[in-house]
Amino acid sequence: MVPKQVDHQERREVIARALWRVVEQRGVAHLSLREVAQEAGISHGALQHYFTSREAMLSFAMDFASEQTSLRVGRGVKELGDRPHPRDVLRVVLTEMLPLHADARATSRMSAAYVLEALHDRNVHARARDGMIQGRALVEQLLRQAIADGYLSPDRDPATETNLLLALTGFTPLIELDVIEPRDALAAIDQYLDGLFAGDFRRSSDAVR
Repeated sequence: MVPKQVDHQERREVIARALWRVVEQRGVAHLSLREVAQEAGISHGALQHYFTSREAMLSFAMDFASEQTSLRVGRGVKELGDRPHPRDVLRVVLTEMLPLHADARATSRMSAAYVLEALHDRNVHARARDGMIQGRALVEQLLRQAIADGYLSPDRDPATETNLLLALTGFTPLIELDVIEPRDALAAIDQYLDGLFAGDFRRSSDAVR
């Protein structure tokens, strides 16, 4: 018999999801190579074949979480159809960063754990910071394009608006700790986006027609 070939990328993703479950169910304090190996159903030695350190494992899991979030955003934007309104695109981006369903909740908690790690580890700090800078730049680019296309007033400062939009993802702990309901966060996001695009002459003219 020909021995079964191991798909190393697939195995890494299995390990990453096991890490997410450890963080989600038991907290970052229980995040160790041994705990993750047990959750993934593999030996500690096998896990070390893929990740030689907790930091390497955590970084891969965070990269995978970011990738999964991007895929969800991509699917959400695709469902909006051709040439979607930037307000609707931004809503997809923001809502997929909140713990509103199982996958988003897992990646959200993974992100929180990663930030906590970054506060005490210089290497993790650099990677986390770079990732956030890239994510923020994408949101700012959406806003700059909305201004260029006439959806937003040119007197809007895209950098400030980006900061305000990303601040809306701060609803995460309020949702996680049952301070507010998910619908409350969505209502606030919708109200802010409606106000941001209130002067959109394109949407207004479409409504008249």
